[in-house]
Amino acid sequence: MTETLPFFSLPVVWHNALVTLLTFVYVFSVPPLMDYLVTNHNLPRDISRKITHICAGSAIMFLPLYIFVEGGWSHLLNITVFAVWTVLLIQKGLFAADDDQAVKTMTRTGNKGELLKGTLYFVIVAMICGTIYYKQPAGVMAMAMLGWGDGLAPIIGTRYGKIKYHILSDKSVEGSLAFLVGSVCAGLFFVHLICVPEAFDVTKIIIIALIATIVEGVSPREVDNLTIPVAVIAASYLL
Repeated sequence: MTETLPFFSLPVVWHNALVTLLTFVYVFSVPPLMDYLVTNHNLPRDISRKITHICAGSAIMFLPLYIFVEGGWSHLLNITVFAVWTVLLIQKGLFAADDDQAVKTMTRTGNKGELLKGTLYFVIVAMICGTIYYKQPAGVMAMAMLGWGDGLAPIIGTRYGKIKYHILSDKSVEGSLAFLVGSVCAGLFFVHLICVPEAFDVTKIIIIALIATIVEGVSPREVDNLTIPVAVIAASYLL
């Protein structure tokens, strides 16, 4: 990873603000697209929810564009979009109508209260990873594996899962394998994209993905948006 040069020779603050604007355009374009597909093309609600989940986790692809300056603060603008979504999710989780775009595309059942659970946990985790673990392998892997692993697992598991198991919630071996594959691929890709070259340790990333897979398999529904990143961050420091 090489340090980005400012767009159009802008001051660093304005450069980082422009990257933040691009992030907003990306993140806020996903719900209306999913709403359109759910409403007009019969995309199942659970798939739209997980595509949104994957896209949100992939917002870290903008991190390489942020410029860090010693003593500066503008690189922390990377969490602005998640801070805004935190406020929106609380507002929508409490007061939204049943036909609200976020309710239709980000919940399993159409119950707005779901927005105050796993979805809200996700954006809080994203803000922690974008500040405390800014461009660090622990934070990058946490978001990558949470986004892609936890995004793919239910899509594959609910449609192709034949070998079921239950610990604290219903899971399938096929879904867990999808989590593992998605986590390994996303972990490798985003660590290579965002972090320093020394952080690209294939064996370590695979082991952490395996740990995350086990944690996801034993986690209750909704709580895995917390347990997965905690496990990934802990493992990245212990290994």
